[in-house]
Amino acid sequence: MIRRLGLAAVLAGLAAPMLMPGEAMAQRRQQMPSRTELGGQTEIPQAQQEKTFPVGASWSVVQLNGKPVYDRRATLIIDKNLRGTGFGGCNTFSASAYPLRQQGLAVGPIALTKRSCDKGLLDFERAFLTALRAARNWDIVNGRLVLKGAAGELTLSRSL
Repeated sequence: MIRRLGLAAVLAGLAAPMLMPGEAMAQRRQQMPSRTELGGQTEIPQAQQEKTFPVGASWSVVQLNGKPVYDRRATLIIDKNLRGTGFGGCNTFSASAYPLRQQGLAVGPIALTKRSCDKGLLDFERAFLTALRAARNWDIVNGRLVLKGAAGELTLSRSL
């Protein structure tokens, strides 16, 4: 019997502040300090807006692995059907190319014509297509398309 009275007293003590809207409840409703009072930032940082891949644009290579390309020509177009086509310096090529979220890029196996060219052109073409096939990220920097991957970096400029 004493236990029951003790339990009832404890429950009544816990419920009393909830039933009486007096000073106990007023103390609980204190406002949280603002960010400026806490010394934090006054502005909430804006989330970076995701860029949209420029589908249908024609691009020409201007840098391969950080080195300028003056005497060679290589192009790339990714159309709205997610098909990448272009000229590698000697041969034309095509491949599936998927711009992904968070500026990712997936390039499928590359189909290539079999023209014969001098060794310098073939070496450039091989380096270009290897960097293109291995590209995993893209970005637009100063109006240029930059493709980065494990096999190198391509910088392409808009062309006609």
